[in-house]
Amino acid sequence: MENKSRLTFAKIAERFSYGCGDFGCNIIYTAMSAFLMLYYTDYAGVSSLAVGTIMMVSRVFDGVSDIVMGVIVDRTKSKYGKARPWLLRMCIPFAVSGVLLFSVPVSWAQTPKLVYVFITYNLVSSVIYTAINVPYSALNALMTQDPYERSVLSIFRNLLATAGTLTINTCTLPLVEYFGDNPSAWTKTFCVLGLLAVIAFLINFFGTKERVKAAGTQADGTADVPFGTGIRALFQNKYWMMMTGMLALFFLMYSVNGGATVYFAKDILGDRDLVSTINGIFNIVQIAGMFFIAMLVKKYGKRNVFAIGLVLDMVGMMVLNFSGGSMGLIVVSSIIRGIGNSCGGATMWAMVSDTIDYGEWKTGVRTEGLVNSACSFGYKIGNGIGSALLGLILELGGYVGEAAVQSASAIASIRVCFVWIPMAVYAAGLIIMKFYHLDQEFDGIISDLTKRAGKIK
Repeated sequence: MENKSRLTFAKIAERFSYGCGDFGCNIIYTAMSAFLMLYYTDYAGVSSLAVGTIMMVSRVFDGVSDIVMGVIVDRTKSKYGKARPWLLRMCIPFAVSGVLLFSVPVSWAQTPKLVYVFITYNLVSSVIYTAINVPYSALNALMTQDPYERSVLSIFRNLLATAGTLTINTCTLPLVEYFGDNPSAWTKTFCVLGLLAVIAFLINFFGTKERVKAAGTQADGTADVPFGTGIRALFQNKYWMMMTGMLALFFLMYSVNGGATVYFAKDILGDRDLVSTINGIFNIVQIAGMFFIAMLVKKYGKRNVFAIGLVLDMVGMMVLNFSGGSMGLIVVSSIIRGIGNSCGGATMWAMVSDTIDYGEWKTGVRTEGLVNSACSFGYKIGNGIGSALLGLILELGGYVGEAAVQSASAIASIRVCFVWIPMAVYAAGLIIMKFYHLDQEFDGIISDLTKRAGKIK
């Protein structure tokens, strides 16, 4: 009984440690999605259209760096494994780059400011974030091949990611106000939050272990695959293409909707502080929902749980759109959306990891780093387009950062970003899920891979 208790504790501790990686990632990612545009327009005095364009163009560099990092992870040879060493190497640069992102020299002229934005945004997104997020994303598939355990790891990942999002959404503006509610206050705020991210990544590194090897692993513990072969294998993997398309759409939506939340609260609901209410209840419910998702996944499968979440997201968004500022309806909406997002967040990354095994089974090629970096490329493209769309739509709507009251067209542009683009993405997700059948096929695939590995040995 004592040994069983120790084993259970060790497993829970490793799951928690794994989730801490996404807590750390979300310190910067959520800040970029929810507050970076506000910081640029209302504190640093930079044009939203110019910033949106920079963000979209930067995705070209970002895509290249993702693929490069994926290849690096697949070829990393270390006593710590393929992915974990990068968590240790990049955690401090990650925190420093986040501070630089929110340190635009406000006294500079517009052009030098834009140069600074371009350099620091690319440093964070194209270099530092990629170098820590791609290995972290590959870690799930390297820890286990058990589909249920992957789902549980993804639940812990989403639990801690949501905790990171909740931390940013509830603490950022109060910290900014505490430090003086001026441009330098944002720099001080991210010094604090950056330290928190470093601690999270250290827990992630020391608390996890890589166990999975490819069926064709060589004696030195690696299975190097030529880059061209890996790329060709990706495009023979129909489920990887579905999930990459899904991720691109979702991160486009997260970028547009997340960035528009503060505008929706401030200019439509009439109170900027409602951001904390909307996101706080949403994230708390999402965390609570995670504790029940494993049972649903075991009974209905990852794909079906994901689809249920999409439907709930759509219902919750409609309730919020027509709430008219009613606090009761805002709370109801956040609860429905929180449950919906817990379904999606708990299953999405496990589904990506499952495509790695499908790809190895179909093509004989296993590349955790390349699969996840190519997924990362897809969702960062979506994120970049979303950032550009947010800036473009606000600009076309005539949004003015310093205005006390926004025009009718500006209000309409905020609704498009906050409500209607997410609704379109949820609907597209349901269509994609109609063609996803890997849950039913997975046990047979793993059985076949196990037989191949036995023959090689």
